[in-house]
Amino acid sequence: MAMSNLLYPLNPTTFTLSRKPLHSPFLSSFTNQPYLITLTNFATKPRNKIPTKPRRSTHITAKSNGDNPADTSDRLISAICYFYPFFDGIQYGKYVITQFTPIQAVIQPLVPAIRVFKSFPFNGFLVFLTLYFVVVRNQNFSRYVRFNTMQAIVLDVLLIFPDVLERSFNPRGGLGLDLLMSLDSTVFLFLFVCLIYGSSSCLMGQLPRLPIVADAADRQVL
Repeated sequence: MAMSNLLYPLNPTTFTLSRKPLHSPFLSSFTNQPYLITLTNFATKPRNKIPTKPRRSTHITAKSNGDNPADTSDRLISAICYFYPFFDGIQYGKYVITQFTPIQAVIQPLVPAIRVFKSFPFNGFLVFLTLYFVVVRNQNFSRYVRFNTMQAIVLDVLLIFPDVLERSFNPRGGLGLDLLMSLDSTVFLFLFVCLIYGSSSCLMGQLPRLPIVADAADRQVL
């Protein structure tokens, strides 16, 4: 019996010991008030739950790189900026323009503007300063205009490398001349494609990202 009590202990919830009043003259005064002893197991009381903070849901919202759709004036200014590196590097097309008539027909309407641009040696540098400090660093212009302007500036800065190569190595014939013609034609075609792609995208309200120069323009435009 004792072993069974050890193996199967009493229910630890709540139990009551009750003692009935004794019929005794000495205890007759307590007959009307029975004496009860109640033992309560405090382990059965519900534990206070530790308040837990509600988890905050994290919402990730994707934002586009461009601003709001550009208006007509922003599109026009951005499209015109891509003529700057093309005018500054028009000399690299002396071999391509003479060989391909369609390219001559496209460039022919731009000849007066190219002559004005090339009339003064420092025109390119003055245009560079104007575009950078008046447009790119001016928060009054939208980011759309400043980004496209910065792309045109970076593209023009890259023209330093073919210019240095052409001045350093000026072959008169042979394989060196063929390599120089290939380099100049590649640079001109790259500028020509950038002009068409950049200007047409701006006129349609899209954001052109030119290879090589787009990341550098992003870092400059805050």
